[in-house]
Amino acid sequence: FLTLPDRRLRAASRVQAVLLPERIRIRARADSNPPPIRMTLRRTGATCIPRSLMALHHASASRQPLRLSPPLAAPLRRRFSSVPPPVAALVPPGECQFGEEWVAAPLLGRADLNHDTRLFTFGLPDPGKPLGLSTCACILARGGAEGAEPVVRPYTPVSTNALLGKFELMVKVYSGGLSAHLDGLPIGAPVAFKHIQFNVKTQYPFGRRRLGMLAGGTGIAPMIQALHAVLGSADDSTVVDLLYGSKTEPDILARDTLDAWSAAYPGRLNVTHVLSHEPAGSAWAGARGFISEPLLRQALTPPDADSALFVCGPPPMYDLLCGPRGEEELTGLLADMGYTAGQVHKF
Repeated sequence: FLTLPDRRLRAASRVQAVLLPERIRIRARADSNPPPIRMTLRRTGATCIPRSLMALHHASASRQPLRLSPPLAAPLRRRFSSVPPPVAALVPPGECQFGEEWVAAPLLGRADLNHDTRLFTFGLPDPGKPLGLSTCACILARGGAEGAEPVVRPYTPVSTNALLGKFELMVKVYSGGLSAHLDGLPIGAPVAFKHIQFNVKTQYPFGRRRLGMLAGGTGIAPMIQALHAVLGSADDSTVVDLLYGSKTEPDILARDTLDAWSAAYPGRLNVTHVLSHEPAGSAWAGARGFISEPLLRQALTPPDADSALFVCGPPPMYDLLCGPRGEEELTGLLADMGYTAGQVHKF
């Protein structure tokens, strides 16, 4: 958040300005009047925002522009300058470097995404080729403490086939299990991976005019994989409505990517965040609580023959929305809202 020391903005306690590739997004949150404001303004190359467009609805508003000084504007531009555009590096099923047998891949790097989520980079058997994973699909990883029964977990890479010789996984680290094992490995240590037919999910092109995506936590990973294909394909006009549940604002994963892509593709990608454990009294102006039927109806279009839903998150989320991931039957809120099993894809 930017706190602007401007006496003309005494009515607004905070102003958030996020400079995106083509826009400046402004959000002002007032203690009393005026009410919270959220808008997106077209960038013209200058960091000058007409006060009339800010529509503060306050008697002190004037025709004078509010300028973001270079020290304030530069970090915001840098925040999104490193966000790459979506890339549709598509391959058909059957070309993944991992197959039915377990193959060791070295850990090349580890980076913190937040307090409990890491981005792991692994090398590939053939360093001159991409992973070769189709969209949508995942891979299996195996590992664990020495002497203990190995743990197997599915992961959807957040990197694309444009990356040669390596791939990236977004992993939430829990106490114990495979994620803790990965987090404790030294660089260069091997991890076993494989890819089986069951890991191949619904395939791009998805053939629907509108997609709804319901994600929780690291369940955003397969949505990013699908968004690369949808937004990165020049001839695709699919509209995506993403409802993403996180615990707190710092827990929102890939936020810069989602913000940059939604700004770069207005009307194509609509993102709604909901926070379940955001502290009371924080500056968060979005939805709070858990994904609910009213929020689903607000974020998604009504079900029809030309729409589909992707769901990925923790087990309680599946139970609430659509029934356990391993069951084809559709239950929960989505069934109550009129969706069919053929429209809902459980990742």
